[in-house]
Amino acid sequence: MYPTLIDFGPIAIHSFGLMMALGFLAVLLISQRDLARKGLDPRPTSSIIFAAAVGGIIGAKLYSALQDGRIEIAELVSNSGIVWYGGVIGALAAVLFVIHRSPNPILPTIDTIGMATLLGYGIGRIGCFLSGDGDYGPPSDLPWAMAFPNGTVPTVVPVHPTPLYETGMSVIAFGLLWSIRKQREGTPGWLLGGAFILAGIERFIAEFFRLNQPVLFGLTGAQLISVLMAIIGACLLYWAARRPAVIEEEVARTPPPTPKRRRRRR
Repeated sequence: MYPTLIDFGPIAIHSFGLMMALGFLAVLLISQRDLARKGLDPRPTSSIIFAAAVGGIIGAKLYSALQDGRIEIAELVSNSGIVWYGGVIGALAAVLFVIHRSPNPILPTIDTIGMATLLGYGIGRIGCFLSGDGDYGPPSDLPWAMAFPNGTVPTVVPVHPTPLYETGMSVIAFGLLWSIRKQREGTPGWLLGGAFILAGIERFIAEFFRLNQPVLFGLTGAQLISVLMAIIGACLLYWAARRPAVIEEEVARTPPPTPKRRRRRR
């Protein structure tokens, strides 16, 4: 495994951080493309993704600290202690705030961001795999099982490469929503609900191949939150489908302004 890709003394490039950055970059590029296709202004996307990155990291760190029962500065600035569900809460709050202050309508914009986030999450999980950060599963004798002797959390026993499972499921989930995005464009909020459901299903399945302990009804804490996410997503689907089709700012969109041509003086 390769927790550190490049090391220049005080400057180092870690595989987890690199893949996280690539994940955010993928969300940025895909969101800009899809928002432009919808006739929305793609320019605020960089601010939205930056807010998602900052809010997500802060939320993930605080959630991890609260789980451990202590908040220490050293832990908050370290590379470890990233809990995805805390990141979702922090990122969602930051994204909603920035979209609200942008010229774009909230629902069509967050539909695109939520859908693209599934792919970004899958790319980020490759960083977990490369760093061997302990997100792997229990011992296994399957042909693709592998050990992480040089990982951040090392193991010499072949185990399930769970981060790769999550990457595969996330890419499939993104592909499903991407393939139907045009058909659901007239139902703002539907794609966000679908993203919540698929993200919940993905993590619920992945937990069977991780080392987390059950906390209630034989389910882990992450699985319980996954069920809650799926319920929220189902409620969003129902609300979006039942929402009156009113011509408003979300529907009557105007394309982003283009530079005016200068008239030549003769």
